[in-house]
Amino acid sequence: MANAKELKSQSSEELNALYQDLSKELFHMRNEMKITRKMEKPHLVRIKKKDRARVMTVLREREITAKS
Repeated sequence: MANAKELKSQSSEELNALYQDLSKELFHMRNEMKITRKMEKPHLVRIKKKDRARVMTVLREREITAKS
């Protein structure tokens, strides 16, 4: 996934879309874990959560700078 520098170069609309996609992927991964009790790549859940947090951080930074 992209690092913070790459995320900062994207527009807010792109970041919101990326956030929605990551949230949907996490939802499906968690459902798969609950239903089947196993996943092929369980480490991807942690990676997706961290990516979503990075996106949220960049969006929050923009919100704060817009207020000041």
